[in-house]
Amino acid sequence: MAAYQFVTQWHLAAPIDTVWAAIQHTEDWPQWWPAVVLVEELNPGAADGLGNVRRFVWKMPLFYTLTFETEVVRIQAPVLMEAIAVGEVVGNGVWQLTSTDQGTSVTYTWTVRTTKAWMNVLAAIARPILEWNHNAVMYQGGQGLAKRLNTILFSMDSTAAS
Repeated sequence: MAAYQFVTQWHLAAPIDTVWAAIQHTEDWPQWWPAVVLVEELNPGAADGLGNVRRFVWKMPLFYTLTFETEVVRIQAPVLMEAIAVGEVVGNGVWQLTSTDQGTSVTYTWTVRTTKAWMNVLAAIARPILEWNHNAVMYQGGQGLAKRLNTILFSMDSTAAS
């Protein structure tokens, strides 16, 4: 399996509670995040979201899809949510939010390994393309979230580490 770690930062001119609500309610992501095709709840978990299990289907800019399930394993509203992923990628994602003078800083760290055979076979040569693809998806997400919240996305930065 090919391993990836992506770190994305969004800086939004919106209060932390507003940004938190939009990120935590993943069932609404298809309404504002173009790459998210489907979010299906498999287990609601606790009232705060801990233990929530959902299936995600993502349509990537490079015309392939990824399907995986996530389970929320740690939550500290409104500053931290961590989920583990299983399916066509395995690993974990961590959302961290910080209130700033200008609004909210969001850091998303996605540490995964691919399980799709073609991704693993082509990993050595396709890595830069898959990294570009991830960055494009996260850019769309930042833009979509800003539009959803009727606010400004001050900046977005996304980096990949092997």
